[in-house]
Amino acid sequence: MNVGEELAPLEIAVTRTLIVAGAVASRDYQDVHHDAELAREKGSPDIFMNILTTNGLVGRYVTDHFGPSAVLRKVAIRLGVPNYPGDTMVLSGKVTALGSDGTAEVSIAGANGLGRHVTGTVTISVPGGSV
Repeated sequence: MNVGEELAPLEIAVTRTLIVAGAVASRDYQDVHHDAELAREKGSPDIFMNILTTNGLVGRYVTDHFGPSAVLRKVAIRLGVPNYPGDTMVLSGKVTALGSDGTAEVSIAGANGLGRHVTGTVTISVPGGSV
């Protein structure tokens, strides 16, 4: 692993099921994440993904790259445009730093048809391995 190394992009289909399942799994029962009619009444064109689902997808993206022994140490993300059903989010990442303690810092971005959905930084370590 080297600073500047890019992670392979990951395309994620943003389905209605993914949005609702992510909201339920994270116990986020806000109607804008599962009820299209109520979401429209609140000014959104449809339901949209919650930040906890996005956070989980970012974590999966990074740990899939580093392998099953990878441990997330810090995930700091910021949301941009919403993820609506029927779109595709493409996650990309780049190693920006390597720590003397065996950690790696990865810059993350996720874009969909509307623009940048998520940006952030993930710090990861791989016990017994090298990053």
